[in-house]
Amino acid sequence: MFSLNRVTGLVAGLGLLAAPALAQEAATPVMDKGDTAWMMISTILVLAMILPGVALFYGGLVRSKNMLSVLMQSTMITALVMVLWVVFGYSAAFGGSDSPYWGGFGKLFLKGITADTMIGTFSEGFVIPEFVFISFQMTFAAITAVLIVGALAERIKFGSLLVFVALWVTFAYFPVAHMVWDSAGLIFNLGALDFAGGTVVHINAGVAALVGCLLLGKRIGFGRDMLAPHSMTLTMVGASLLWVGWFGFNAGSNLEANGGAGLAMINTFTATAGAILAWSLVETLHRGKASMLGAASGMVAGLVAVTPAAGSVGPVGAIVLGGFAAAVCYFFVSTVKNKLNYDDSLDVFGIHGVGGIIGAVGTGILTAPSLGGTGGADFSIAGQTLIQVEAVVITIIWSAIVAFVAFKLVDMTMGLRVSEDDERQGLDLTSHGESAYHF
Repeated sequence: MFSLNRVTGLVAGLGLLAAPALAQEAATPVMDKGDTAWMMISTILVLAMILPGVALFYGGLVRSKNMLSVLMQSTMITALVMVLWVVFGYSAAFGGSDSPYWGGFGKLFLKGITADTMIGTFSEGFVIPEFVFISFQMTFAAITAVLIVGALAERIKFGSLLVFVALWVTFAYFPVAHMVWDSAGLIFNLGALDFAGGTVVHINAGVAALVGCLLLGKRIGFGRDMLAPHSMTLTMVGASLLWVGWFGFNAGSNLEANGGAGLAMINTFTATAGAILAWSLVETLHRGKASMLGAASGMVAGLVAVTPAAGSVGPVGAIVLGGFAAAVCYFFVSTVKNKLNYDDSLDVFGIHGVGGIIGAVGTGILTAPSLGGTGGADFSIAGQTLIQVEAVVITIIWSAIVAFVAFKLVDMTMGLRVSEDDERQGLDLTSHGESAYHF
């Protein structure tokens, strides 16, 4: 998804569908019902990535006494971010400001937007309803915040998590979305390519997750007790729903049902398949066996890596990108994390952060036409890759600072971590008064 404020978007957004008499020759913007229907379906697919996708994926990976807490955290964060998005988030990201850092106050409470308000797609003269675009972007904001849960699972206070999310999306997600996807944005104007959210979603969330798990500390028994997933079956169901929903995430970011969406679609197949094979192969060479957890992790790593590249690399390039990302992510979660001895419970940084960085940088390489990408004849691998690195560094610094300050503020006022007794008993009962299972 490149920018809301393309020429056609500006024309529609300013209410110029009823053109003045002097502009008789100007073509009337077209709202194609096929594009609109595709974007509605894509929006619902992204929601399915969150609920139940991420919720079940994460839920299966924690111990049974914390299953319900992960489901509840995912559900409440989704609802919270959706409300914040309508109240001020959409305006902060796409409010029409000329600022390189935020969108302004122009669309607070979705002011001025009606069922007849249109925004432009990537084809001149074609538009979709702005409410559809708002809804699509709303699901992106929600899933980004939910991803952070995986690093904090089994030990964070429920209320503290919600307050942190409200602060983080306000000062990290909304501004970064503006910087990357709005034509006035800082990273957009660097010329960075981020088709569906490598920086905005995955690096942003991965870095916040890393900061959070470092400040929160390790789970009781980390490195000593068995903290294994309680249900790989549910994790597989969740991962599979993520893959299905990701077609809305990636192909939907094209904003139109055409060949561009088709390219993003096939890349979402091939990168993921390459990543599953690569992770399982590396795991077999390293551990002697390929695990279901590994296959599910490879699946997500491939999806993460191809997100920024989905609309600009070729299908074979996507296989390469997914496979390389999976191998690096495997090394990171199996070796680097253990060496550094920090407790990123469900490897949010190791897969989303690291995979997002590889995907963002790899986009600068594999978009080259000589490698099957869609770059023009004057495309420079070195030049574009440098731009991609700049975008990655800006996102890392921005998200890390906001996350650190937000976590510290919450810790000083409410406390971040549950008591030792509550953690041992499990958050299902102590935080929510109910259990996921009754034995």
